[in-house]
Amino acid sequence: MKVKIWGCRGSLPAPGPENVIYGGNTSCVQITHGDTFIVLDAGSGIQRLGKYMNPNVKEIHILLTHLHIDHMMGLGFFLPLYDPEVKVHIWGPDSGKESLLGNLRRYFSPPLFPVTFSELPHHPVIHELSQNTFSLGGLTIYTDYLCHPGATLGYRITDGKSTVAYIPDHELGLGSSNFPHDPEWTSGYEIAKAADLLLHDAAYNSKEYSTKIGWGHSSVRDTIGFAKMCKVKKLALFHHEPTRSDEQINHLLDTSLRNQDLDFEVIMCAEGDVFEF
Repeated sequence: MKVKIWGCRGSLPAPGPENVIYGGNTSCVQITHGDTFIVLDAGSGIQRLGKYMNPNVKEIHILLTHLHIDHMMGLGFFLPLYDPEVKVHIWGPDSGKESLLGNLRRYFSPPLFPVTFSELPHHPVIHELSQNTFSLGGLTIYTDYLCHPGATLGYRITDGKSTVAYIPDHELGLGSSNFPHDPEWTSGYEIAKAADLLLHDAAYNSKEYSTKIGWGHSSVRDTIGFAKMCKVKKLALFHHEPTRSDEQINHLLDTSLRNQDLDFEVIMCAEGDVFEF
């Protein structure tokens, strides 16, 4: 299983010379396993993925965590959607209100976007998810809802030997009344437990989070505590705040790791990172 990061910025794309290390594109992660090709979220990073992906791939599974615009904004610019020889599946949360197809049709319509679903050469196959377990090729995928405004899923993907957990938007501080001391009642625990790699929301420092409770995101310290509780092997901090520069991201990591006694690796996720298992 191979994981490549095409975007790890949160809320809004943030291109610029101050952001060349960690990148400016919003959430998009590629997972490949044999002939199985998965894309986690369709933020602005999916445009570059579509431009540079292997042209021999003829079936793609896009797994959306939720429908906030930073996780959706690149979908209409994903070139394989316009290739009649490529079959695209879009998986996403059952909101309990409007259907996933209805929400996607809203995105693919004026004034938000000039191209409608009916104008795509090969209509995507839509799959609604809630708390599910399903298989794609040799991968088993478990999904569950997370603590974040609106219907939001986390994804746990395993090939039987290695496990990747993807939780890009998640507010740990509201996910349990006893965090981090009660794993079974903590939002996202079943997704992340014992993962070889955890990609997790770490938008704020502790002071920032105290003024943004309820916004749906976590502090770096809370995320490290969550990873420790889940006994992960590697934590890649994700969803970088759009106003934060490379220098500020480095400083945030350094201060958050100070006086921490950890038995797993912690890194700041960067656009272009590749993890192989």
